[in-house]
Amino acid sequence: MIAKNQARRQPLRRLTAGAVLAVVCALVATVGAQEQPGAAASDGGATGSSAGGRVLLVLPFDNRTGQPSLEWMREAAAEILSMRFASAGFQPTSRADRVYALDHLGLPQGFHPSRASALKLAQTLDADSIVVGSYSIDGTTITAEASLVDVPGLRMLPAVAVRGEMRDLMGVFSGLAWQLTRELDPTINVNEATFIAAGREIRLDAFEQYIRGITEPDQAERQRHLEQAVKLSPEFSPAWMALGREDYNQQQYAEAAEAFAKVDRNGADRLEASFYRGLSLVFSGDYAQAAGAFAEVARVLPLAEVLNNEGVAVSRQGKDGTSLFIQAAAADPNAADYHFNLAVSLKRHANVPGALNEMAQCLKLRPGDSEAQALEAAWKEEANGSGAGGLASQASKASPPPHGPGAPAAPAGTAAGSDPLERIVRSFDAAAFKQAAAVMDQIDAGRLAALGSRDRARALSTQAKGYLDRGLLLEAERLYQAAVAADGKSAEAHAGLAEVRERGGDSDAARKEAQAALELKPSVSAYLVLAQLDLAAGQLSTANTEARNALKLDPANRAAQEIVEQILARTGQR
Repeated sequence: MIAKNQARRQPLRRLTAGAVLAVVCALVATVGAQEQPGAAASDGGATGSSAGGRVLLVLPFDNRTGQPSLEWMREAAAEILSMRFASAGFQPTSRADRVYALDHLGLPQGFHPSRASALKLAQTLDADSIVVGSYSIDGTTITAEASLVDVPGLRMLPAVAVRGEMRDLMGVFSGLAWQLTRELDPTINVNEATFIAAGREIRLDAFEQYIRGITEPDQAERQRHLEQAVKLSPEFSPAWMALGREDYNQQQYAEAAEAFAKVDRNGADRLEASFYRGLSLVFSGDYAQAAGAFAEVARVLPLAEVLNNEGVAVSRQGKDGTSLFIQAAAADPNAADYHFNLAVSLKRHANVPGALNEMAQCLKLRPGDSEAQALEAAWKEEANGSGAGGLASQASKASPPPHGPGAPAAPAGTAAGSDPLERIVRSFDAAAFKQAAAVMDQIDAGRLAALGSRDRARALSTQAKGYLDRGLLLEAERLYQAAVAADGKSAEAHAGLAEVRERGGDSDAARKEAQAALELKPSVSAYLVLAQLDLAAGQLSTANTEARNALKLDPANRAAQEIVEQILARTGQR
């Protein structure tokens, strides 16, 4: 659930002060660091188009089938389109943000907005465009139709439609997303086949279970559907993320940690998954792994809540987490709990003056904190030498920190109260994380723009290869296209596009790109694309030559060896 705090009531583009500070910290921490070879670009990476920064609100589609059993497709349409828009470089608002905005406006989740209310909803979410649509059924054929609403211009664009078989539901809505993307940004030249291929690996029955799992009002039913979704499609990351949230909300922390661990480590949910995995591990008593989970997030975006919780996990192991608490308090100096934690850590390591100073800061921000008051009084008494047992007696009378159910007990051998526990931050401000990540993306884009055309193409191709290796064709094509735009003579970019086209099923375009790459520079990947295409077309002699050319460049290449073995088997030479 989204925390309905005051920060979330601000337009989503307004970056919180803490997030800004965290981004600055991240930049300082990464100065001089070497980029990892093959690292995938973030979703907002430079593309050479105007997509980046465009916020889209995709509303659930109208069910015009007359069949209540197909009501789940309302949310499915919005989910598929949002995934494709994100892959194309836009910023679609999440379902959670939409649900929060509806609640903020006093509207139910299943509300069917009019044009006026849709515009109000978009303005609440600071969206540039709204996508509204519907679907209907004729036998086994589905027709999906959608229109774009330009929020600043208060105008609706002409509708676009896609028709296809129900069994290809993912492809139908992906094709619709492609048409809308071309309307949103005509400069994007990503192939339609790539859009459709992007959802090919997701089983439709698993996707249906996932949608039912995030929309069912009954918790037990949500759990059942999500467990079925991951069983049907174990690689479907969003289902694992949703299941992890359900387990976490039910205080099933061991199960939650396991689910969050299976979320794509490079996907859009990776930071939130690692944060909540860290919390789940803390509440399960596995402090070492919890510290690692928080550290994983902090390496990308060292926000205050992450640094604080990493410090908690470190200190629960009997180690010194002071430096992490210092960083957390510096990143968000107006949070009383960070000063409290720093005070406790400093006192534990015999820095009484520093501890008293930090506790004073805590009480200045939260004067009614009874535990902080008691500790400050006890520490002052101890510092003045009046009462050897003052600290223990005073702290034992203090109210326990508001950890809530599921909070771990004090470490073994520690008397409750005599050594107060640092406080854990349980909330994850996804909006702040996304906005901070967007700032980092803009900085990365600026760095790319400062490179020469050849170096920029090489960097983009390297990032694209990271996506391609993970099967994310749409993201890969977007960056390979940007690389070609930067340097049309980049053999690496053309070879990458050839592989994207081949995987997407566009044989002619794949062959064209592979040949363009080979004209510029011989490469294993380009030869392999041609060999695969010719093998599929029955051109065994040509395929054999291309595979052997690949082996000349890389004698140990397993893919090329397998093609040669297949050819030998077909020609009876094995």
